[in-house]
Amino acid sequence: MILSAPRVVLPAFAGLETLALGLTAFAWITSTVTATELAQFAGLLVVAVLQAELSRTVERIRCACAKAPHINLATVWTFAGVLLLPASLAASLAIAVYLHLWIRVWRTLPGRPTYRIAYGGSAIVLACVAGSAVIGPGGIEGAVRAGIRGSLVIVETALVFTLVNVLLVALAVYLHAGRLSIRRLVGGREGNALEGATLVLGVCAALGVTYVPVLVPFLLFPLLTLHRGVLVRQLEIAARIDVKTGVLNAGAWHDQTERALTSAARDRTGFGLLMLDLDHFKGVNDIYGHLAGDVVLKAVATAITGEVREYDAVGRFGGEEFVVLLLGVDEHEVLVIAERIRQAIARLEVDVVARDGVTAVSGLSASIGVALYPDAGTVLERLLYAADTALYQAKNTGRNKVVSIAAVS
Repeated sequence: MILSAPRVVLPAFAGLETLALGLTAFAWITSTVTATELAQFAGLLVVAVLQAELSRTVERIRCACAKAPHINLATVWTFAGVLLLPASLAASLAIAVYLHLWIRVWRTLPGRPTYRIAYGGSAIVLACVAGSAVIGPGGIEGAVRAGIRGSLVIVETALVFTLVNVLLVALAVYLHAGRLSIRRLVGGREGNALEGATLVLGVCAALGVTYVPVLVPFLLFPLLTLHRGVLVRQLEIAARIDVKTGVLNAGAWHDQTERALTSAARDRTGFGLLMLDLDHFKGVNDIYGHLAGDVVLKAVATAITGEVREYDAVGRFGGEEFVVLLLGVDEHEVLVIAERIRQAIARLEVDVVARDGVTAVSGLSASIGVALYPDAGTVLERLLYAADTALYQAKNTGRNKVVSIAAVS
């Protein structure tokens, strides 16, 4: 809920939502709407609602599985609105589509608070207004008449629409987390391919509404198939993720590290392995409650992930214990990264809803054991044993420190 979010979130979100509504109202005041445009608006809204109803169950599962900013397939219809309609109707279409999705799909889902949905809808509204400014009053029909130049305008519209949305989502992530991963901003290949597919289908929908409206409902078939395919992929990814922390679960981390070990043996390279345990974490659960402890674990996992590279692997080993695979590093580099992680955890101040209300948990510390391949072992079990031995040495010599053991007899 928004009361537990950082203080800067409320004014920033409220400001963006006010701007979105203000620009929509301004667009209505300064533009005229034809009967044809109203009919196109109604047609797009009908198919958007129909698609949402037909894929309601799939979308609810997708939202429940999502661990990153959610790519909404309703973009097909909102982007078609940008290409077809004046800014006033395009923004109104986005508002109507998001309002329907909130009522029918998102409202009762855990982890989808209303203030975030309102912000996401506002971001889409602003993206629609920006896109409408690029495509101009002639819309997609004018672009088609302009030939190659018009095609470039459509591409430019798609880029502006996407860029505005991505930057606003990135702002929301930064305000909540205090940091922003470039990979999370740019997205992976699959996410970008999905976003591109929805934009292409949006162009097809706009062309269909303009020239052959009777064919537009047939777009529902590939869109619903795409929706189910995306869900299958998300479920495959979710099976590898620890639910409470968002990092790899023990099995997935073990599999990924085994593959790294095979590659290192073949290429004669090295890697580092960290085993990390939070000191006196039982006290956090005892004082603040287990739900608050879960929030702290999530914050710790985020802090660890923020201190390693995109291609390293962070996993939850169990309880308050984490493991980290650091590829292509020597002993000095491993120790530097481990110390950086230890300091990042020590700096954490995590707002949690405890028995007495919202409070900040601070003063966390972690003991970290380090093992290096191949010095500490050439099989994963041996490396884990070495890291675990180093971890317990850190625990037994004062905690809140990094200890490395080159090899264990």
